[in-house]
Amino acid sequence: MARDFRPDSRETAVISKLDHARESQRVNAMNLLRQNLEELSERVSTKLIEERLVETMSKEALDHQIQFCLESLLTAEEFDIQFQTANIRDLVPRPHFVSLFLTAFIIEKLINHKSIVEIYGTDLDIYRSVHKQISRTIPLS
Repeated sequence: MARDFRPDSRETAVISKLDHARESQRVNAMNLLRQNLEELSERVSTKLIEERLVETMSKEALDHQIQFCLESLLTAEEFDIQFQTANIRDLVPRPHFVSLFLTAFIIEKLINHKSIVEIYGTDLDIYRSVHKQISRTIPLS
């Protein structure tokens, strides 16, 4: 017969602490994102253009789209975040969820925007560029 797995109280306590720490870290990241939304969207869009990963006809439109994506992350349900990032979740071993969400947006949706001429580089190149800017403001351990 199959045996039911029932963690003992010590295992349950450790799992609970890990879940609480992860959720606390996520809430802290969302608060930092909310406080630095405009600055982050400006820095990310500037860096994408400087590194020639995105070619656009209007930097302001790119700023606006990045800011729109970050604002939508603030109001998104957990399921929506997981769904958006599902295709690139294995891009790096321990991805920063804000960087991953923004990278997925750039790769999947921004490419079809009318002011975007072309998106260059691999998914990993885009993630690294985005992550470099995001992690300066929103560090995750």
